[in-house]
Amino acid sequence: MTPIRRNFRIIGAGVLALASVVSHAQSTTRDPTHPIRLVIGTASGGLMDVPARILAEYLDRSGGERLIIENRPGAGGNPAAELVAKAPPDGYTLGQIQLGNVAINPYIYKNMPFDPINDLVPVAPLTSSPLLVVVNSKLAVNDLKDFIALAKRDPGKINNGSAGIGTVPHLGAQMFEQLSGAPLTHVHYRGVGPAVIDLVGGQVQVVFAGLGAVRGQMESGSVKALAVAQRSRLKSAPSIPTADEAGLPGYEFTTWFGVVAPKGTPAPIVEALAARIHAAQRDPEVQKRLAVAGMEVLEETPAQFGARIRNDYERFRDIVKAAGLKPE
Repeated sequence: MTPIRRNFRIIGAGVLALASVVSHAQSTTRDPTHPIRLVIGTASGGLMDVPARILAEYLDRSGGERLIIENRPGAGGNPAAELVAKAPPDGYTLGQIQLGNVAINPYIYKNMPFDPINDLVPVAPLTSSPLLVVVNSKLAVNDLKDFIALAKRDPGKINNGSAGIGTVPHLGAQMFEQLSGAPLTHVHYRGVGPAVIDLVGGQVQVVFAGLGAVRGQMESGSVKALAVAQRSRLKSAPSIPTADEAGLPGYEFTTWFGVVAPKGTPAPIVEALAARIHAAQRDPEVQKRLAVAGMEVLEETPAQFGARIRNDYERFRDIVKAAGLKPE
């Protein structure tokens, strides 16, 4: 081989190596001026919108990326999550999901359009929101023990208003029945809002819902919370006892909202996005606004969030089975 030809081969190899380095750098960096699309599987104005819009406003005022929220309601959020799962893995299309998308839907939808464990990359959870056991204030009970005793004394007389079959409020009520032995008659609504309206009106006697869905009614005195389904009291409503304190040990049911990316999104991009979310979560104004909505910051690394998703996916298999739900 002549020296000239050998040099050309060396130069060509060097160009290919440089191209590989540049390509890798481009795949793991993002243009901060490029807007990020955050897809949410519920209608605008719902509870899932709250943390997303607070995050978007924080990024805007802190000079970060511009976050464009895209609401795609329907089919339990599956189409929205599928859109994210099949989007380019470049960090510009993300999804905000909730516990139900990855831990409940796989067991109640026969043909899931995506694999919640393998097709979505965990970025960071945003908030947690435990269920409250909420009753009409006119119901003749003073605490959770009284309520359980009443439900046992008059089987079939206590109506529970849920947000629909297979939803978090529905399964929270099912778990309550299993642990307490108190029978409830389930009345399903198209969302927790209509259920709360009928709770105030007396058509149903109990609703299992997050603080954000009932705070106004609690403040007006039309409903009262008997317990919060987590190990610690809510910082924004410390007077509500935990289920353990109220007499139902082990009753824990907390949902969460979190951000995911498409499969194949490079780790540096995921880490950078998680860092921006964590910065928002540590902002006092963000924490204050989330607390008003009955939510608490849930800060975890991508790996920790992934473990949470996998654990909930396994845990809810038995919960859904015990509720008698089958894929449709």
